[in-house]
Amino acid sequence: MKVMLSIKPEFVKEIIEGKKLFEYRKTIFKKTNIDSVVIYATKPYGKVVGEFLIDHIIEEEPTELWNLTSEFSGITKNFFNEYFEGRTVGYAIKIKEYIPYEEPLDLSFFTNIKTAPQSFCYLQQS
Repeated sequence: MKVMLSIKPEFVKEIIEGKKLFEYRKTIFKKTNIDSVVIYATKPYGKVVGEFLIDHIIEEEPTELWNLTSEFSGITKNFFNEYFEGRTVGYAIKIKEYIPYEEPLDLSFFTNIKTAPQSFCYLQQS
């Protein structure tokens, strides 16, 4: 099963270039059979650019999460700390393989998606 995540264009670029191997989230999917993440690059780009296969997901206290993932975080420690401020648990989705789409897709391509997901949304299998 797949989910769609909204990711800022600067972080999408880091994923494409292989510098960002972890996508951080404050909450994670309840379903356990998620194997792929479809990437919506947020405005001003506003397109679905590709997807990545999930290697595994780390659930950890933020300081330890940073210690485990910082080398390939694709973000600054300051940004990380601000993102997880006040949280006792954070998640890092380890990217196994990025798969670019030949042509970026509009959200309208996905029948069950009307607007960009705030956090994530499950995608219906075609």
